[in-house]
Amino acid sequence: MSLKFIFMLTRNDQTVKDAEEHLETVLNCGVKHIGFKDIGLSFEKLKILNDKIKKYGAESYLEVVSLDKNSEMLSAQTAVDIGVDNLLGGTNIQSVLPIIKGSKIRYFPFPGEIVGHPSVLTGSIEEIVKSASKLVSYEGVHGLDLLAYRFVGDVSSLMNAVRSVTDKPVIIAGSIDCKKKIIEVMESGARAFTIGTAALNGVYTSEGHNLTSQLRKVIEDVAEIDSKGL
Repeated sequence: MSLKFIFMLTRNDQTVKDAEEHLETVLNCGVKHIGFKDIGLSFEKLKILNDKIKKYGAESYLEVVSLDKNSEMLSAQTAVDIGVDNLLGGTNIQSVLPIIKGSKIRYFPFPGEIVGHPSVLTGSIEEIVKSASKLVSYEGVHGLDLLAYRFVGDVSSLMNAVRSVTDKPVIIAGSIDCKKKIIEVMESGARAFTIGTAALNGVYTSEGHNLTSQLRKVIEDVAEIDSKGL
């Protein structure tokens, strides 16, 4: 199964103000999975962004970075109200599941303990794996959103350990900024990864610092990694 590249219209864990302007570039590059955070833009602008993503045949993702339960519940309701395809992140699943029940939203919460902003994944690998195993046991949880590269420790071991406890899709999110990390994601058996800040800041590749060059290089690398089974 091909590795899925999800481009996030975000920088430092918030949706960029010029997200709609960047979206045109992203769509022209052929990116089919596009996301944004629950902070940075108003509800109205997020709705416009989501509608445009879906109008052009791409799949939409809202990632929750709110840390408290009430804010997370509001973000889940926002996901329902604007009609996103996928809800990523958050940790208060027992509060979120009733909100998204009956919608077509696919839900991928964070395993482990998340602190700070930008978000950091804390705890031991064993604790994170235990959390992951519990989360995927819930009906209505379609997979996991793992902040692997925001973990201070052996990232490859973490990804492999989390993957070992579930057949549900695992998305690797946060701080992916080079081909080497994408290869590590592929080798772990994860189904998808997100990139936002690295491409918007022009640091993924030195071949061209504009967003088009960055996205084309990511797409090229993913195709090569997929074809070689790296």
